[in-house]
Amino acid sequence: MADHSENACTRADAGMTRVFALLGKRWSGLIISVLMERPVYFADLRRAIPGISERMLSDRLTELVLAGLVVRDVDEGPPLRVSYRLTESGAAMEPALAELSRWAETHLKETPGPGC
Repeated sequence: MADHSENACTRADAGMTRVFALLGKRWSGLIISVLMERPVYFADLRRAIPGISERMLSDRLTELVLAGLVVRDVDEGPPLRVSYRLTESGAAMEPALAELSRWAETHLKETPGPGC
């Protein structure tokens, strides 16, 4: 008979739990992947991610800033422009994200998505 007691339960890795609590939210990984290329203005970032609303982009960017992965830079202008760039911690995710991309190309079926 299988042991279903609390002691027999396998727990998710604490580090993976923290990663997916942040990056498991829709859009967060895509935002980071766009910022891997270079700092990007808010409007350009929104255009780079089809389907994301301004409100959702703003919310996700705020979360990524609070997590220490993204920096918000304000150019007072005129006109006032806001750009975002990865911190050293955010940029350090590049090897992991590149590997996930390679894995997806090999193992995940391509699903139709919105065009550019």
